[in-house]
Amino acid sequence: MFSIIWLIGINNDTYGQEFSGWNTNFTKKNVELTELKSGGPPKDGIPAIKEPVFISQNKAEKWIGDSEPIIAFQHNGETRAYPLQILIWHEIVNDQFSETPVLITFCPLCYSAIVFDRRIDGVTHEFGVSGFLRHSDMIMFDRKTESLWQQFTGEAVVGDYTGTRLKILPSQIMSFEQFRETYPQGIVLSKETGYQRPYGQNPYAGYDDINNTPLFMDEPLDGRLKPMQKVIGVQVEGFQKAYPYSITKEQKIIHDELDDRPVVVFHVEGARSAMDASQISKSRKDGTTGVFHSTIDGQTLTFNFDDDNITDNQTGSRWNISGKAVSGPLEGRLLEPLIFGDYFAFAWLVFWPDTEIYTQN
Repeated sequence: MFSIIWLIGINNDTYGQEFSGWNTNFTKKNVELTELKSGGPPKDGIPAIKEPVFISQNKAEKWIGDSEPIIAFQHNGETRAYPLQILIWHEIVNDQFSETPVLITFCPLCYSAIVFDRRIDGVTHEFGVSGFLRHSDMIMFDRKTESLWQQFTGEAVVGDYTGTRLKILPSQIMSFEQFRETYPQGIVLSKETGYQRPYGQNPYAGYDDINNTPLFMDEPLDGRLKPMQKVIGVQVEGFQKAYPYSITKEQKIIHDELDDRPVVVFHVEGARSAMDASQISKSRKDGTTGVFHSTIDGQTLTFNFDDDNITDNQTGSRWNISGKAVSGPLEGRLLEPLIFGDYFAFAWLVFWPDTEIYTQN
């Protein structure tokens, strides 16, 4: 069992929410409108952050624990951390990295943390939370056309932009401690959001339980995995593969081949779940994952995990969870990250039903 603490000051009697008040072109769509369900809060009831404020790591350590999960995103030498204790209450941050406008998103019900480029045909858009769900996943909207966008895929499903997809950018959930070690110059999203929320609390206490069933899902569930089991989902050139946590947590390192290229999957100690205990700082530790192409300068590396260290067999260099060599002959070199994430299995399987599922050798 789990409990939900709805957002402070919001009228929860919004089930059956209709489309009145929307300036969306509902004649253009690629899903049935009946697939869109109210999640409770209305349009903008979960307030997206549009003017994020950032602080130093030293200031952030006063309120975020070492093992708490954050979304780490790096672009053109800038790195920022977005604590899930904030994202769980806002779900969207409209941000800007020099010339690149980005969209930091987190849907708690799917455990999907995804970063997008928020330009469409070269025009920057601001996004908000619609209050609708489809397959239990957040539906976003852009404020120019109020088209409705599926967070899990980045595709507009209703409105003028129907069929358009936002570009997904590589990101990673890791612990705050790992962020500090990996990106010592990185900055952290502040709790100065303009809203009063109980940051640090999980409003979905107990939801992250492998024996639970997902909310707002009437569709048949894929029986290959337990719905609330977590997987590392990877996308490569239109191909998808899921690596169950039940395997990756045990093996720590998995070598595989995707799109005829060698890849490596890491799963080490690190971040807590954001969706387990009522206080995120006391939640279960799920660890931190990373997925990378494993070739550098034409040489394919293989890796070992020993004494809490990741090392490659070819040079003996030591690597961190972000895919950077931190010592040895390859010090400073970076593995190429893939587009991947940590998700509840039901969500990955409903959006990517043809996915391959990794099985233990």
